[in-house]
Amino acid sequence: MIDIETLKEYIKVLEDCSLAEIEISDEEDSIRLAKPSADSPVVAFSAQGSAPQTQSSAPAAAVSSAPAASGNAIKSPMVGVFYAAPAPDRPPFVSVGDTVNKGDVVCIIEAMKIMNEITADKSGTITEILVENGDVVEYDQPLFNIG
Repeated sequence: MIDIETLKEYIKVLEDCSLAEIEISDEEDSIRLAKPSADSPVVAFSAQGSAPQTQSSAPAAAVSSAPAASGNAIKSPMVGVFYAAPAPDRPPFVSVGDTVNKGDVVCIIEAMKIMNEITADKSGTITEILVENGDVVEYDQPLFNIG
């Protein structure tokens, strides 16, 4: 269970950064905090196993700062820190021009100190990498264009 003091800390983090929203999950609960916009709630809460809650639109600042995606984009499934390689001393998972198959690991996104391998949801050739190593990415933000 996410206690109120921890929740207050997450709210403070969200207020002090440029992210539009954050999502936190544990074994029992999942909570998404989002900065206010005209048609979205500030805080949404759902118990584990419930249907995920989604915002109908992102705040204008988040939309304008996201890189434009052309063609087919591989998008971030979560908020976190983008890592192009499995370790600082290792080569990146993919580079522009690389061919990937559906299910191949293309990057890692760190969320709440957990390293999440992100896989290609389609096969093709990487035509563009839209984020830099170490960038904070948002939910549904395009990471790669694939042709």
